[in-house]
Amino acid sequence: MLYVVSAPSGTGKTTVLTRVLGRVEGLRFSVSHTTRSPRSGERDGHDYHFVDRPEFERRVADGRFLEWAEVHGELYGTLRSQVDAALRAGKNVLLDIDVQGGRSVRTHYPDGVFIFVLPPSMESLEARLRKRGTDSEDRIHVRLQNARREMEMLGEYDYAVVNDDLAAAQKQVASIIVSESLRVARRAVRGAT
Repeated sequence: MLYVVSAPSGTGKTTVLTRVLGRVEGLRFSVSHTTRSPRSGERDGHDYHFVDRPEFERRVADGRFLEWAEVHGELYGTLRSQVDAALRAGKNVLLDIDVQGGRSVRTHYPDGVFIFVLPPSMESLEARLRKRGTDSEDRIHVRLQNARREMEMLGEYDYAVVNDDLAAAQKQVASIIVSESLRVARRAVRGAT
């Protein structure tokens, strides 16, 4: 099974997914590639594969990405080979990608499960972005504009989870993943009884 989780920047999606990965057995996180610099505490190969722009663009030209997009001036992408290999091995794969990537992945994996994490409000999202202390005023403004645009695409997702309470949001995302894996139609496709 392929699970795609998207959210506007600053919504807390990465924190939610880190907790979900610790609770849901058999779920493999697909580590994306990016041209942005690592944030404090991020590790190459664990949080992202950090590459320079020319290397990323070579991989785009070679058709190696399942999805890729430019977000806030940086490139992000998911290698097709990583996802395909994990799915062929019978693993459940979790993608943490933006809405552009989600749209692209749906064309390749229409039976995937698509989850959108929402902030409780635009005001709380702005407060979270400011609290991070990593962005300039102009960058925060762009992120908020992008968040409004991304939330307009909510209808392309199967589920919506509001991250008003971290523990509750994590439980809801984990419940969606577990429920979808137990769906009778999905079990029949996998050959389970």
